[in-house]
Amino acid sequence: MPVGWLTVLKLVPWVEVIKNAPAIADGAKKLWTTVGGSTPLRDAPAGTDVVAADAAAAADPASAVTALQARVVHAEAAVAELQAQMQASSELIKALAEQNAELVRRVEMNRSRTTWLFGLLLVVAVIAGFGLAVT
Repeated sequence: MPVGWLTVLKLVPWVEVIKNAPAIADGAKKLWTTVGGSTPLRDAPAGTDVVAADAAAAADPASAVTALQARVVHAEAAVAELQAQMQASSELIKALAEQNAELVRRVEMNRSRTTWLFGLLLVVAVIAGFGLAVT
């Protein structure tokens, strides 16, 4: 039997979520600042073949420097790609944290409104009860 959304929402510790939302948003902003402020490495030329560079280094020791340079260029390209992926991930995390903070703010606002409406309903019920008792 599938679990209903209402059941899942009842199991969420909303007090903890609301309490930790500002810290999560601040952490995402710090991550974005850290990742967004770094400078990307230069791109390696396309088609760099590490295997061919290793074979050339084994055949001629003089070309070992060229092979190492090719490997460094390849490693720099891989690092630049990973850095771009990390920046995209941090953008996503930042956006999700902002959405989470907004969701928590709205849930808290709805909780507050519900409390006020319940109080108002209670006052109206008491007034209606007194009105019925008097007549």
